[in-house]
Amino acid sequence: MAGKAAAAGAGVLLVTANVGSLFDDPENLQKNWLREFYQVVHAHKPHFMALHCQEFGGKNYEASMSHVDKFVKELLSSDAMKDYNRARVYLDENYKSQEHFTALGSFYFLHESLKNIYQFDFKAKKYKKVTGKEIYSDTLESTPMLEKEKFPQDYFPECKWSRKGFIRTRWCITDCAFDLVNIHLFHDASNLIAWETSPSVYSGIRHKALGYVLDRIIDQRFEKVSYFVFGDFNFRLDAKAVVETLCAKATMQTIRAADTNEVVKLIFRESDNDRKVMLQLEKKLFDYFNQDVFRDNNGTAVLKEKCCGKHRLKSFSLLLPGAASSSPHCQQCPQAEPCWVKGVPCLACPSTHLLAPGSSPHKEGTNLNPCWKRNISVFGVWKFPMTLRGAWLSVREARRMTGAPHTPPGAHPAFVCLCGPACSPKDSCQPSLPHGPRLGESSTHNGSFAQLLEFDRELSVFKDRLYELDISFPPSYPYSEDSSQGRQYMNTRCPAWCDRILMSHSAKELILKSENDEKIVIYDHIGPNVCMGDHKPVFLSFRIAAGAGKPIANVHKCCVVQ
Repeated sequence: MAGKAAAAGAGVLLVTANVGSLFDDPENLQKNWLREFYQVVHAHKPHFMALHCQEFGGKNYEASMSHVDKFVKELLSSDAMKDYNRARVYLDENYKSQEHFTALGSFYFLHESLKNIYQFDFKAKKYKKVTGKEIYSDTLESTPMLEKEKFPQDYFPECKWSRKGFIRTRWCITDCAFDLVNIHLFHDASNLIAWETSPSVYSGIRHKALGYVLDRIIDQRFEKVSYFVFGDFNFRLDAKAVVETLCAKATMQTIRAADTNEVVKLIFRESDNDRKVMLQLEKKLFDYFNQDVFRDNNGTAVLKEKCCGKHRLKSFSLLLPGAASSSPHCQQCPQAEPCWVKGVPCLACPSTHLLAPGSSPHKEGTNLNPCWKRNISVFGVWKFPMTLRGAWLSVREARRMTGAPHTPPGAHPAFVCLCGPACSPKDSCQPSLPHGPRLGESSTHNGSFAQLLEFDRELSVFKDRLYELDISFPPSYPYSEDSSQGRQYMNTRCPAWCDRILMSHSAKELILKSENDEKIVIYDHIGPNVCMGDHKPVFLSFRIAAGAGKPIANVHKCCVVQ
């Protein structure tokens, strides 16, 4: 994108990142984080880039001051950012003021090829041309180039101050104006309280705060323009609905404090299977026995309606989308509506794994249509045991190994060759494994994340005011802060998409598609396999068409202070 801001439009990259963890372990986490961030910048080459950070400086800002300065200096002077010759950095460092401190940090970078870009002065109500690199900190309330607010105290749970609020800036690129809002909303203080009602009390608090922000940015003080709101919304899955679905067949044990009789722990056990513990829930504990539900198949196997309990495959086999030719049940399954219609797991047969292509996990004689012909996955992870290789491989791993996998002759198109790109002759292929849209890379809600997203309901209240592109990445929080664990979730909270990039409906007009209608808008997360702290950053890459949205009339003549 970057290099020449042609008439076709300017490339834009928006990134949101809760970076609190980076300042607790700067030696390891910051290096990982910056490397992955630079890779995204290099891949998309934007003309204009906005990075919105929350919890900037970590839990103890005063103790992290030196790490903050180093992080900012690295971003502004690194080789990866050398072509961005103008920048604006706004850091809320007023940590001594409970009434004002938000721990928000907003970074804006302008590529040298972008010639005409302006920022709005909220006090003078004029646009100013952006030149050079400038850093603003301490009391941002007096900075005219932004609006910063902490939420009113009565918005905070129990009226206790925390670092929550928003920062708003306004920009004009290619003669169209838009607001960028950095936001941090309230978290769930207790899993037990969140579980009590649907929606939770915390969801209502976030609803109120987000409504406050939206009302502020479209009030009568300034001309209305399109806007992007991105940050840590702390949106959570509907905890009550998720737990009830995950543990539909479980029994619940309640543990109370001896002195207060307050509920301090809930334990959900399977009704059979030696009463295996499925989920343990405490104020800051959400310990579900199988994280793959959230990470790999995002609940495809367990977050759908249960079918007959007597005829379910112990292998947790599932039919993949579109494979509606037969049922994973044994032939004698009494289910009126076959499980494959609902996409639910079946435990009918004693086999505990899927065999190589050409065989079936079912008992011999009970299923005439081999599973491999029906495009079945194992627990949604798209794995097959390689009988000749002796290893389990995910499709992501297989594609990385093979380079350009192909389908062996005579095999179902759901399979790819594992021999490698130099495979020849192709009729001597080794055992293969299923492929299709990789987990985490579905382009629509109909992909592997649809089941979890059914419980992601907080944004629905704002559907008339906010728009979001389809989510095609795993929940962004709460990942392990262990620098060696890039894909592991912590067992503190139910995984959720806390980090989001939302926009007004008019902002959609700013997003440009190429002439052949090939989608060039990308909404994804950063560092899927690398520890980035407890939050994975989320980005949106797109192009702004010249003059798209609402143009600023006579911007050069009457609005700009040079």
